[in-house]
Amino acid sequence: MNDVAPPTGITLRRQSRCLELTWADGRSDSLTFEFLRVHSPSAEVQGHSADKAQLQYGKREVRITRIDPVGQYALKLVFSDGHDSGLFSWRYLRELGETQATRWNAYLAALEAAGRSRDPDPGAEH
Repeated sequence: MNDVAPPTGITLRRQSRCLELTWADGRSDSLTFEFLRVHSPSAEVQGHSADKAQLQYGKREVRITRIDPVGQYALKLVFSDGHDSGLFSWRYLRELGETQATRWNAYLAALEAAGRSRDPDPGAEH
């Protein structure tokens, strides 16, 4: 069950490309659009098991085009590259904020190991 209370504030910062979340305990998190996109909880990104996760690359310029609330427990983020299948629960958003540095460093290492880039391929939709 999702036992994390909803954020007390949700602000989409289009110019700086980040989603700002404030929580009742005073914590605030600023999650970039790229970070959220490459850590989408969708099966398309995460796979159906840990060894099936798909490395996302070329997402530096991705934008969030829409945020839809899902009941009282999550947000559906719609990205400019067409990705819209991940439901970001309050628990997962809080976890992303708390583990952002570790996750980001692991992501950059995985990109390097795969010979991939954060930059989109020429002509790619972003």
